[in-house]
Amino acid sequence: MRIHCLPKNHDIQLYVRRESWRVDGVFAIARGAQSVAELIVVELRSGSRRGHGECEPQEYYGESPSTVIAQIERLRPQIESGLTREELLVDMPPGAARNALDCAMWDLEAKCSGRSAWAIAGIEPRTVVTDFSLSLDTPEKMRERALKYRDWPILKIKLGGGDIDVDRVAAVRDAAPGARLTVDANESWTPAQLERDAPRLHALGVELIEQPLPAKNDAALRIYEPIIPICADEACHSRASLDRIDGLYQFINIKLDKTGGLTEALALAREARARGLRLMVGCMTGTSLATAPALLVASLAEYVDLDGPLLLAADRDPPVSYALGVISPAPSALWG
Repeated sequence: MRIHCLPKNHDIQLYVRRESWRVDGVFAIARGAQSVAELIVVELRSGSRRGHGECEPQEYYGESPSTVIAQIERLRPQIESGLTREELLVDMPPGAARNALDCAMWDLEAKCSGRSAWAIAGIEPRTVVTDFSLSLDTPEKMRERALKYRDWPILKIKLGGGDIDVDRVAAVRDAAPGARLTVDANESWTPAQLERDAPRLHALGVELIEQPLPAKNDAALRIYEPIIPICADEACHSRASLDRIDGLYQFINIKLDKTGGLTEALALAREARARGLRLMVGCMTGTSLATAPALLVASLAEYVDLDGPLLLAADRDPPVSYALGVISPAPSALWG
């Protein structure tokens, strides 16, 4: 299906810019800490209409703001000639650059056609409930943070490997006894730690363990019998990942910056479910512009981790609406 209502003959203008958004404090995971989110925004113009998309390049995946901008600029002639979303899947690999372009295409199509992105995707708009992510820290500091969010429906606890991860979870459980809990080790565990700590986390009410082992060294999961479901994050990027992870994980975490946009994310969600995998939808540290398209995929998922804007010191105007974890579909003035 081609993008409707977009003019051909070089009548689309591409604009790309880099933005820096300050994190509210510092957000830490097993691989390091972040105080600023470096974002790339794509704007596609057709007359008075504007389509926008946002991505956050990930150094861990070999990306930087400059490499992402260069990827986009290489496709400028095709984009300004009316490149379709389906053609983009062929012409650019999965990743942050394709995500920003693909989401801008969806937004421009919605604005040109007068139909919402939800309608174009054939998905009924609905609210979803997101978790709130607790930055990796000492058990005491994580307990203090959890106290502030103790009424949040579900908390996601960042872990870092070693002997105190269970203590971190226990501290959060003590601070937020009524919250549902998931954990994310960001590849920091060994098979031995998974075997040792999973039963203890189960006793604390943890529902999901995200990427416990390194993505390149997760073969041990094939013979592991999980007491808590295991979710692939770093191990799953797009549909091309599914054959390799088949039989290793029970869930996948779909992130648009990994899939390379909403088009592939929706296709990945459909194929993963057909294979019996269950879905989580996640994010990087982006603004509401990154969250808005991810909400379409989130409506298909059991777990939602779209708290990126809440980790920033400021957000876009208008923003996506959060009400104690409940996210409403984005206002059309923002996206879609």
